[in-house]
Amino acid sequence: MILRPLGEGDEAELLRIHSTPEVMRWWDAPAEGFPWDEPEATRLTIVVDGEVAGLIQFSEELEPKYRHAGIDLFLDPALHGRGVGTEAVTQVVRHLIDDCGHHRITIDPAAANTAAIRAYEKVGFTLVGVMRRSERDVDGEGWHDSLLMELLAGEELTAGKR
Repeated sequence: MILRPLGEGDEAELLRIHSTPEVMRWWDAPAEGFPWDEPEATRLTIVVDGEVAGLIQFSEELEPKYRHAGIDLFLDPALHGRGVGTEAVTQVVRHLIDDCGHHRITIDPAAANTAAIRAYEKVGFTLVGVMRRSERDVDGEGWHDSLLMELLAGEELTAGKR
C-alpha cells in the first residue's frame, strides 16, 4: 500500500468507491466537485497493488494555541478487514507528528462505525468522548453520535504490533 497526492485521473475510481453503500453510509453522497471540493484539506490517494483503493485526508489547525491535525478516510469495501485503513492512518499520523510537528491528531468516526473505531484503536487512538447528535444521517432526517478520538505524540503507534 502506498499513499500519493490526489491526482488528475483519480476521480472516477474515487467516485465509484465513495458511491458504494458501505462508504456513503458514513460519508454521504459525494459533493459537487469531489474529490477537489475541500481545498483546505490535504487529500492523498490510497493505492493498493497499483490500483486506487480509497482516500485519506488531513487538515491542520495552525493557530499556535490550538495547533493539531485531524484526519478522515474511506476505503474500497472490497479491501475492508485487510489492514489497509490501519496502515494508511499509521502513515499519515507518522507524517503529521514526525514531519509536520503536530503533537495531537484527532479523528471523529460515527459511534456506530465499529470497524473504523477498531482500526483507529490499533493505531493508538483513544476515546476522548461522545459528540452527541453531531452529524446528520445520510437521509437528512435525523442525527447520529460521533466519537472524538485522539492520539498524542509520544504515544506508541501500535499498528503491526498486535
